[in-house]
Amino acid sequence: MAEPSDSNQWKTLDKDLNRISQIEYATSYVARPLIGPGIALAFMVIAGFAAALLFGTYPNNMIVVAAAVFGAYMALNIGANDVANNMGPAVGANALTMSGAIIIAAICESAGALLAGGDVVSTISKGIIDPSGMEEIRVFTWAMMAALISAALWVNLATKVGAPVSTTHSVVGGVMGAGIAAAGFTAVNWPTMGAIAASWVISPVLGGVIAAAFLALIKNRIIYQDDKIAAARKWVPILVAIMAGTFAAYLALKGLKRIVKIDLETALLIGLAIGVVTYFTTRPMIRRQSEGMENRNKSLKALFGLPLVLSAALLSFAHGANDVANAVGPLAAIVHANEFGAFAGEVAIPMWVMVIGAFGISFGLFLFGPKLIRMVGSQITKLNPMRAYCVALSAAITVIVASWLGLPVSSTHIAVGGVFGVGFFREWHMERRLRNNSANQGKPKSIPAEERRRRKLVRRSHFMTIVAAWIVTVPAAAAMSAVIFLLLNALIR
Repeated sequence: MAEPSDSNQWKTLDKDLNRISQIEYATSYVARPLIGPGIALAFMVIAGFAAALLFGTYPNNMIVVAAAVFGAYMALNIGANDVANNMGPAVGANALTMSGAIIIAAICESAGALLAGGDVVSTISKGIIDPSGMEEIRVFTWAMMAALISAALWVNLATKVGAPVSTTHSVVGGVMGAGIAAAGFTAVNWPTMGAIAASWVISPVLGGVIAAAFLALIKNRIIYQDDKIAAARKWVPILVAIMAGTFAAYLALKGLKRIVKIDLETALLIGLAIGVVTYFTTRPMIRRQSEGMENRNKSLKALFGLPLVLSAALLSFAHGANDVANAVGPLAAIVHANEFGAFAGEVAIPMWVMVIGAFGISFGLFLFGPKLIRMVGSQITKLNPMRAYCVALSAAITVIVASWLGLPVSSTHIAVGGVFGVGFFREWHMERRLRNNSANQGKPKSIPAEERRRRKLVRRSHFMTIVAAWIVTVPAAAAMSAVIFLLLNALIR
């Protein structure tokens, strides 16, 4: 009987090796979506170990460890959802690449949280509930734990469906739901809740109106001028100075709580001074940059690129300084209650809690952030550097106006409202120009309904999804928190 030849043996071996390589390729392809959740889980475990080591051997050590794990989970979800509002417009306008935006946001968010983050936070989320209505520390601890878990779950769900929601409102809803379950409806400060509900409407509308107003100014004074470059040399330094002054006031008001307490009037004076200095500094720079540019809109976009990147970085720093403390507030409350055996309206945030928040945001941004960044930056409406600049500027101005009016607002609602404002203004402006052109040419002024639908510049499906998510954020987080509190209170006595 003839033995198999060497060539047949090699062919068989090649086939077997090819099958093995195909299996390895399929395994790596299937495992790829699990890399992000795996890293996130590892970070949560590390946060738990860090809490076990740093908190010490207090009687309720395991409760703090569990809270640290859920606090890390919350921080990951903030990075995946909330940071997109700051970086999305810059990415959508092609002023930043996705990787560049993620790196800048991670650095600025972490720096804002660790360098300028508030060292004191209201554990009951700006007076939403009265902790004195809770009879004992155990009840208060489970209420804060339920608020933390429900807020994290809701933000995670919103990220899955592609809806940027307010982290602060999620925490507020969680605290309210747990407070009602623990001490009844009388524990809730309903006037404060009414002000928060009003901000759902006021902040995005105000952000949209301001963004649309600046876009109208840019179109009127620069884009539609015969000599666009000359107009840009006059107006761009003014716009950059407004941006610098606004962000200086914004950071002084919101981002420097740990260093010094600044009132609104002082913050506005600081902003005015910075704005004047910026104007005289950028005027010659813009003149040099615009030399040799062609008289077209594409040239104008280059002049707004760097200011847009700087505004996105400053927004991320201010967000890290202001919102991270709110997100880890329930965790700080649990740590304080179990360390001192008492709860308080305001407590100091331990540095290790802020580190969990800062690093969690960075990890969440790297692992899961691109989805929402693309949504805010390009899928709602088309942005260029000038439109994105208007969105970033409106966010800072709206926060200052809201602080002056004493309204609790969400940076998420403001930024996304600015994107919607820019998009709807473009729709209105385009329809108006078409009507004027038709009138000048002797054609009917009315535009057919199908043509009007075809020219929509804001995707209505995203608009409805986001608005619906905003409306149900507080009640959904509250309902989940109440259920989680009742389960914790029933299972662990």
